[in-house]
Order: sequence, then C-alpha cells, then structure tokens
Amino acid sequence: KSVHNYLAQNCFLDYEVPVEEIPDTTQGPAFFGATIIIAVVLVVIMLVCGVGNCLFIASLARYKQLRNLTNLLIANLAVSDVLVAAVCCPFLLDYYVVKQLSWDHGLLLCAATNYLRTVSLYVSTNSLLAIAVDRYMAILYPLRPRMKHQTVYCMILAVWIVPVFISIPSAYMASETTYPHPEGHSQKTFCAQIWPVDQQLYYRSYFLLIFALEFVAPVSAMAVCYAHISRELWFKDVPGFQTEQIRKRLQRRRRTVVVLILVLVAYVLCWAPYYSFTLLRDFYPTLISRDRNSLVAFYIIECITMSNGVINTLSFVSIRSNTRRLKKAGKFPPRLVTFVAATKSADKGEARTSSLRVTEDVDGTHFR
Repeated sequence: KSVHNYLAQNCFLDYEVPVEEIPDTTQGPAFFGATIIIAVVLVVIMLVCGVGNCLFIASLARYKQLRNLTNLLIANLAVSDVLVAAVCCPFLLDYYVVKQLSWDHGLLLCAATNYLRTVSLYVSTNSLLAIAVDRYMAILYPLRPRMKHQTVYCMILAVWIVPVFISIPSAYMASETTYPHPEGHSQKTFCAQIWPVDQQLYYRSYFLLIFALEFVAPVSAMAVCYAHISRELWFKDVPGFQTEQIRKRLQRRRRTVVVLILVLVAYVLCWAPYYSFTLLRDFYPTLISRDRNSLVAFYIIECITMSNGVINTLSFVSIRSNTRRLKKAGKFPPRLVTFVAATKSADKGEARTSSLRVTEDVDGTHFR
C-alpha cells in the first residue's frame, strides 16, 4: 500500500472513497519533481530567513537607535521565521526529501515540529496585522502619542499568546503511523495531524475558527488599514507650503506603504491556495482523493505557503552602508536596516500645526 492508500483506509474513512480507487501518488516523475521543488524551497528558507533575520535581530540587540516601535513588531516576524528556518526546516528536509516521507525522529519531535511550525505561521500573521495597525495609527492620527513600551510589549505578548494556545491541537493530534514501503522493502513512518473520524465535526469547527481568526479577519483588517493609509498619502493634500524636506519625507512614506501593501498581497497569494486546498480536502474530499496528483499538488501548495517567509524577509530587510553616519560618528559599521526603519520619524510622535506637520527626519533633525 502507498501512504495515501494507508491513510485513506485507516484514518480518512469519511472520504467515502474505496481504497482500490485511490491511486498511488508517491511514485512517478511528478512526485519526484515536487520533491526537488520542496528541497530547493526549504534550503532557500534556511538561508534567507535564517541568516537574514538573524542579522536583523542582532542589529536590534546591538543598536538602540533601531529599536523603534515598528522594528520591534517586525522583530516578532523575524523570530518566527528564524524558528521555522533553524528548527523545523532541517527536519522537514529530512522527512520530505532525504527519507521520502518517512519520519525517524520519534513522536515527541513529530508533535513539537508540527506545533512550532504552526505557532510560527500564526505569529507571522499577527505580526503583519500589528504592523498594519501601527502604520495606520501613525499616519492617520499623528497628534496622538505613540504607544508606550509597556503597551508595545503587551501587544507583542498577545501576538505570541494567541498562536501558542490555538496551535495546541496541532501537537495533540500529531501522530506517527507506520506503513509498508510501496515496494515492500522497508517500513516508513508518516508524521502528521490525524483526527479520528468520530471527531470530524470538531476538526471542521476548529479549522473554520482558524480560517476566520488567522486569515479572513487579519487580511480584512490589513486591507482596511492600507486603504485608509493610501487615501491619506495619495489623495489628500498637505496643507500649507510644502518644502523639499516634506516632499521627500512623503515619498519615503509612500514607498514604505507600497512595500507593506505588496507584503499583504504576497501573503494572500501564498496562503489562499493552502486554505483553498484544505477546504476542499476536508469538506469535499472526493474531489481530491480521486486525483492521482493530489499529494504532488499539496507539495507545491506547501512550497508556495512556506515561501511567504522568504518574501517577508526580502521585503522588510535590506543591507546597506549608512555612509552619512559613518562620516558623522565614525562608529556605525555597515548595518542591517529595514524599509520601515526609514520612516523612523513616527517613533517619537508627530504634531500637526495649522498648516504643516512637525516631524523628525531619519537623522533625528526636526523641520517645519
């Protein structure tokens, strides 16, 4: 039996598909091609997310001037991506590519990897939402004081606590299932969440809750935030005389918002296929289980989903030499900064006079 046949017979009887009609999807060139693709994606995640985000975290730890509100929120995204790159990806690479769907690391690590990966993905979602809300408040309500550090730490705690609790079923339902090798030469072990058939209603309710809480609601909230921000930056005139400094600052803000909107679009494009496939698999299983390439499709979709961490890293993080500060202070080496750090002006508050905004530029100087 193949892994798909075994799971269909022993775990997913609610699919109502005869075992003999479920094709062996673990053989053939399509499966081999999907294995190569996921290998490349996992290696890229380990290199880009692991190295890039570690550099960003190290920069925040070393330079206090980088620890503004937005960068602290981005740090959550960086930490969650590092956890996946450093802890989960090596095990997944061994499981998917080296061992060809065979888990040899025990039930505890199987549950821990599933749990940590799920927590990290939801932390990334919540961090993107927090960044969108932060930009919304800073741009649309510049007269209001920025959040205190205690409030920021509470927000960061909430970003992590919610995923920690809602991801518990991913660890509790994780299991190891041994099945024969298709050629009958050796045994293999499947590691995944497996819900009993008699708990199908609970699983579907849980999935719909996650779908609403960690996809529909955050995407809707981020879309609303960036729609209002875009209207403020592109379709409203700044009162009074606009100096060259004000125009440049507005351009920087617009570039930052464009990056954030692209991050949101990438998030939707990466995660929508995953949720769509899962909805079909769990609510209309016969549409998928009869397809010979269903497992290959899942491989490709999983690659697309996991690649979102790489996109976030490349979008938020860039490496550049701050030559102006090198000349001024002589103590700032080439360092890692973020696109959003370029709009550091919002960190200490903004004020609006009767005609112009009083702001702080990147180098800390004020202008009217």
